[in-house]
Amino acid sequence: MSRTTNHLLIGGLIMIMAASTVAPVNANDSRLTIVNPKTLYDPSPNGYSTAVIMPAGARVAYISGQGGQDSTGGLSPDFAVQVKQAYANLRAALDALGARPDKVAKLTVFVVDHDMSKLGVLTQSAKEMFGETLPAQTLVPVPKLAIDPMLFEVEAIVMLE
Repeated sequence: MSRTTNHLLIGGLIMIMAASTVAPVNANDSRLTIVNPKTLYDPSPNGYSTAVIMPAGARVAYISGQGGQDSTGGLSPDFAVQVKQAYANLRAALDALGARPDKVAKLTVFVVDHDMSKLGVLTQSAKEMFGETLPAQTLVPVPKLAIDPMLFEVEAIVMLE
């Protein structure tokens, strides 16, 4: 057996073993399955989930980073205002796709000059938008974004029906 085939087989076995720790998913179910393993820290109080499984055959859309610009392109100098506006912009993009927040599988958020004082704003905004259906999420601290006054940006991967 070639080394490549061996690696593929081992990888497949690992995936099968990992999948066995997740509750079975109904093949006809069109919902996202949230996975927060009991052996890991529970991230839900912080506004996100460890992993999210999309059902087989789901159509996927990728939403570009949404910043805190209002409809005129203006940016508030306040971090919390920018975060609130960025999530409103994300919601507008979801609406344009015919998607709901509970269909967002993954977020990546970019925070300029991140520090722990910003986590409360981020957590509250995510919980307000997603409720109990918290997507998987990664926070990336950055020194700056595309436009100098930008302090926050959020991109999303969403399941379409």
